[in-house]
Amino acid sequence: MENVIVCNCKKVSVADIERAMSNGEHFSDVEKEFEEVQRLTECSTGCGGCHDKIMGVISDLMNE
Repeated sequence: MENVIVCNCKKVSVADIERAMSNGEHFSDVEKEFEEVQRLTECSTGCGGCHDKIMGVISDLMNE
């Protein structure tokens, strides 16, 4: 699952999101966490079609 690309425009994988979450600031709010991951990976800054997938990945990782 780590190698699954969730943002095709910027080639961001689940592992990239997980790495960004472990290296960036931590937030208890999914939206704030998304903004930080987006800042670090540039995910969902192309077409934006991956937004919901990325939110799901972040939510799952926050609940582990």
